Formats: sequence, C-alpha cells, structure tokens
Amino acid sequence: MSRSRTSEKASRFTESVIREMTRLAQQHGAVNLSQGFPDFPAPADIKAAACDAINADINQYAVTWGAKPLRDAIAADFTRRHGVTVDADAHVTVCCGSTEAMMSTMMAIVDPGDEVIIFEPFYENYGPDAVLSGATPRFVTLREPAAIDADWSFDPDELAAAFNNKTRAIIINTPNNPTGKVFTREELQQIAALCRQWDVIAVTDEIYEHIIYNGATHVTMASLDGMQNRTVTINSLSKTFSVTGWRVGWTIAPPDIAGAIRKVHDFLTVGAAAPLQAAGAMALGLPDTYFQGLAASYQQKRGRLLRILDHAGFVCYLPRGAYYVMTDIAGFGFPDDVAFARHLVADIGVAAVPGSSFYHHSDTGRTKLRFCFCKKEETFAAAEARLIRLQ
Repeated sequence: MSRSRTSEKASRFTESVIREMTRLAQQHGAVNLSQGFPDFPAPADIKAAACDAINADINQYAVTWGAKPLRDAIAADFTRRHGVTVDADAHVTVCCGSTEAMMSTMMAIVDPGDEVIIFEPFYENYGPDAVLSGATPRFVTLREPAAIDADWSFDPDELAAAFNNKTRAIIINTPNNPTGKVFTREELQQIAALCRQWDVIAVTDEIYEHIIYNGATHVTMASLDGMQNRTVTINSLSKTFSVTGWRVGWTIAPPDIAGAIRKVHDFLTVGAAAPLQAAGAMALGLPDTYFQGLAASYQQKRGRLLRILDHAGFVCYLPRGAYYVMTDIAGFGFPDDVAFARHLVADIGVAAVPGSSFYHHSDTGRTKLRFCFCKKEETFAAAEARLIRLQ
C-alpha cells in the first residue's frame, strides 16, 4: 500500500494558533478574548444593504476582480482620504478578504529565492504566506516599549541590514496586529527610502486604519513620495464594519502588479461574494461620523480591557491602534506562554493568544499573551469575573 505524502512547504508551519484558541474557548466554555472578531452586531444599514442585494438577485458571479460599484467606492474613498489618485479599473482588485489579498499579492510578486522582510511580532499569517509563495522571510524586531507612553520601535540599522539584492518586498502592518503600533510618517519614510534604494515593493496591510487612538495618525505608504508605483495597499471591510465573516477585501496596486494579482486571485478563489460587495460599496460611502464613532467606541473598550488586565496582574503595553493588547506574563510564574494560555482557557475560563505565535522563534514571545477588545460589555464583565481567580 502506498504511503500518503504531504508537501514540504506544508510541514514548515502549523495550523493557526489564533483559531485554535477559539476552538479551545468553545470546548471549555471560556470567554473568547483571543480571535479578533466582534461579538456585537454589525451596523444595521450595512446588513440591510446586503439583504437588499440578495433580494435584488445580485447572486451570481461579479467581475472576477470586483464588482464595478465596489471598486469605484474603494478608489474614491482612498483618493479622498489620502490624496492619492486611484483608478478603479487599473489599480483595484477585490479579493476574498485581506487574507487572500495578501496571499494573491505574494504569489504575484515573489519568486522562489526572493526575500521578504517582515516586522515581528507579526500577524501569524505572514510567515506561512512567505513559505507558500516560495519566499525566504527576513525578520526585523519591533522592540517593546520601555515606558507606558512609548511605542514599539525598530532599529533603523537592523532594518537597513535586512535589505539586499534578494529582497523583493517588505510587509508593513499599520496599525499593527498584535502590538497596536501605528507606524509614524518618519518611520515609513525610512522604510520608503530603503525600498527605493533596493527596488523593493512595500506591501501594506492597513485593515485597522480607522481604529486609532490618542491623536495617532494613519499614514498610508502609497502617499509618500515615489511610493505609489511600488506599493500594494491591502484592506478589507472586516474590521471597519464588524463583518469579519463576509470575507471581502482588496488590493490597490500599480497596473502591472494589479494585473498579476488579478490572475492569481482568479485561479485561487474566482471572486468575492457578489451581494456582500454591493453592501460594501454602500458602507464605504458612510459619513465620516461613522468612522470617528468607531474609533471612539474602541477607545472606550480599550480602556475597559486595560483596567481588567491591570487589576488581574498583567503588565500591559498600551496600543495606539487596532483592537489588541499585548501583555507581559512573566510575573505569573508559568514556564512559557503556551502553558499559561492553556491554564487560562481551561482553568480560569478566558482565552487569549500565546505571544510565541507572533514570532519566528517561539522563545522570543514566551513571556507574552495577546488579548482582543472588540467585544461587548457582557463579555468584558464575564472576563473580569473570571480573571479575578488569578489573584
């Protein structure tokens, strides 16, 4: 009998730790502060627009690279907010969420042997994305803040040393998951200068662009001098409109790269759900007050979770954006983050994500856990009551 065989590349990464923690939360009846999806309703107008589209029989394939109304809305929104002219027909590709957008981008621009620079801690998909596209990842460390009012930072010399003749792309996630770091204009300009020097493509994951705090400003890489034609901007409906299950994302890229992304996207997934694309076009046209209210709401939720975690004994790193809190757990005396996370979900009843899943060497994150705060008050109250048991 022949033995089944799997690919070498599939052996180079594990299943998602984040999604595993959600499964463990369900198994143990724990409060889920691990996976970053809201547990409160999506806006009623957006849901109604999706239902209207279904009832209007927008239920067949859209154009493979995105329905025209959504691509027009994406282009108009980006142009208005960032002052960068975007052509819906030449630049925009609608994908099945930002996850597929990133994978299609990587497969469109990377060849085996190319190197891709990734800041760590990183969103866990980026490592497997590099492997599946044939790239060799080069990691640059984001150093944790030394003070509560400081931000995660990178060493400019370490970053410069990561670039070489094999470097094809650099992935920048701002606002950042898991740290909450918002890259400053000065930091992005340093990265941009290196991209221009080494002829490197910047791939920016900007899915949390509207979720920022404390006067932080989101700067898109494509708006910097000389970067529009060497930047792929990735975004999605998921976080801004609390519809993570819709899986509607997109890329904005120079025409030659957009053409390659569209070919890969076509054969990966064909296209995103047509009625949800119609609803997305409506959502992107909401007034600025919606986006301002979103940030204000999450700032309140951030404060609520920080108070809970601080009272339970966690050392917290203040996020400037996104909806996650990275914490230090060294004071709890567990051997590593995985052991503590499993104790927390099974014995305390709260699920978080082990910090090691955000680093390429697991030892680096062994004293950290990530919690999310895209949750309703009942969820916070339940987590607070359970975390008291840690004292």
